[in-house]
Amino acid sequence: MTTICKRAWVHGSVQGVGFRYSTQQEAKTRGLKGYARNLDDGSVEVLACGEEKEVEALIAWLKAGGPRSARVDKVLTEPCGPEQPESFTTG
Repeated sequence: MTTICKRAWVHGSVQGVGFRYSTQQEAKTRGLKGYARNLDDGSVEVLACGEEKEVEALIAWLKAGGPRSARVDKVLTEPCGPEQPESFTTG
């Protein structure tokens, strides 16, 4: 079991539509830790840490459009250092 962290920036109609809450629920279901937070440019930043296959599954969910209320235009990702968040939060 390999633990990784990835950061994603989700662009589109993703603020004010329950995107962060839905992402938090999806991440918790997958046993991930990290956060989803709104950025000033209208995008959402997501940090996901946990088992590699579960992180990749969350990224795939984001790329597939996330919750039905959102419209995802693009998702940019990059690996990041081994951070140790205690849970998955919205902020």
